[in-house]
Order: sequence, then structure tokens, then C-alpha cells
Amino acid sequence: MAKLLKGLPVAKALTEELKVQVEELRERGVVPTLAIVRVGERDDDLSYERGATKRCDAIGIDVRKFSLPADCTQDELMATIAEVNTDASIHGCLMFRPLPAHLDEPAACNALDPAKDIDCSTERSLFGVFANRPIGFPPCTAEACIQLLDYYGYDLTGAEATVVGRSLVIGKPVSMMLQARNATVTMCHTRTRDLASACRKAEVLVVAAGHIGTVGADAVRAGQTVIDVGVNWDEKAGKLCGDVLFDEVEPVVDAITPVPGGVGSVTTAVLAKHVVEAARRTVG
Repeated sequence: MAKLLKGLPVAKALTEELKVQVEELRERGVVPTLAIVRVGERDDDLSYERGATKRCDAIGIDVRKFSLPADCTQDELMATIAEVNTDASIHGCLMFRPLPAHLDEPAACNALDPAKDIDCSTERSLFGVFANRPIGFPPCTAEACIQLLDYYGYDLTGAEATVVGRSLVIGKPVSMMLQARNATVTMCHTRTRDLASACRKAEVLVVAAGHIGTVGADAVRAGQTVIDVGVNWDEKAGKLCGDVLFDEVEPVVDAITPVPGGVGSVTTAVLAKHVVEAARRTVG
């Protein structure tokens, strides 16, 4: 039976650390503040907003919400972003994506001040991840993978890591972050020839392809640590599941993240961490 790398203990430990940091900032007259920019009322956006707000409240981070109707104009959205950028009391901004199709999402994202970009919306923040420089912040989900590995004591120096997935939200950023920790990284995707072989060679396997069943028993071996980032709805089983076939893979590998209860449980804590870091940067 594999060790379950649960996200809740990671999030709780990070939350306690952040409470101390926020208290110190407040003593210096700085109140870490998150702006949430939401266009429309998508159920997944509202659910994440509730979770992020609850996490911030627990830590002592103020939250300001900027809600726009789904049919808002580009000018209205850009004006909201400009308001966030110029308000010195706001340290971090989360803008929900995807935006409605009639809006120019790249223009809106890149209008955000990278210093307040806590979920890697801007191209400059992505450059920061790829160059390993403190410009903006990496995507929260990508950093949640690293936080999990850190919490459970994995030394990534020299480790063979394979990442399945090439999105700018998880796959590519987490590959860069693993390399920054001195891992040797192989990047794969659903069209990789002999994907199973590429997965088996890894010590740490991160799966973020966005498809149920991307990795099964044929793609793993004993001794591996599997980080399943996927979140999918299994119609047949009537439940959430990852990209990894858990029932097949769990008996084989050494450790694995559950879905739900793994990486996703850490993301709002990482979001709060980025807000606190952004606030700390303003005071040196």
C-alpha cells in the first residue's frame, strides 16, 4: 500500500506559518490584502472564491471583491484592473479565468501589475518562473506540487522527474520549478510515443494532462512518488478523480496524492502565501 500524500496537513502547516507572518506585517502597519476580480458567476469560480476567502480570513488577509457582469465590456474590465494596480493597499490579485469569449483575455491578463499577479496570469510572471527570478509568482497549483514534495521531505536534487502535461498553468511551470530544485526533468504529453516507458523511468511523476486514465499500472513501478494534479468528473463512478487510475497505481508505487484531497487542498494556502509574500516585498 502506497503512502498517501494528503494535502490537508500541508495546507494546515502553511497556514500556521502565514498567520505569524501576517501578524508581524500588521504590527508594522501593513495589512496583506487580496483583490479578487471575477467576471460572471461560474460555479467553479464561486466555489474557489469561497475557499480562498475562507483561507484568507483564517490567516488574517483582507479580501476585496470586484465582481463584473458576464456581459461587461473590455473597457470596464480594464478599468477594474487599473484600479487594482493603482491601489497601494492591495498586494495581490486573483483574476478568474477563462474570461467570457467576447473579452480579450491576454490583454486583460497582461494589464495586471506583475508585482500583484499571484497566480501567474501575466507573461512577465511566466518569464519569472522560466528564468527563476522573483517577477510575479508561479501558478498556485504548480507551486502546490512543490509544497507537497517539500512537506513530505523529498530531496529533488539529482532526482529523475517526469511531467505529463504541457500547459502554461501546470505542466511547463512545474517542470521549470522542478529544474530549479536541481531535478532532471523529462516533459511528456498525451502524444508522447511510449508514454508509459517515459513515466516508468521517473522517481517523481507529476501527471497534469487533464484526462482520466492518462497513467495506469503499465506506466508505473515500485519506488515511485506520483503527484496527480488532474481533477476530472467520472460519469460512470459518479465522483471526482485524477488523471491517474488510482486503484491500479496505488498498490504499485511508494507514494501518491489522492484526488480529491491532494494537490487541490494546498492551492488556496499557496494563494495566501503569495499575497503575504507580495505584501512583504513592499516593505523590504
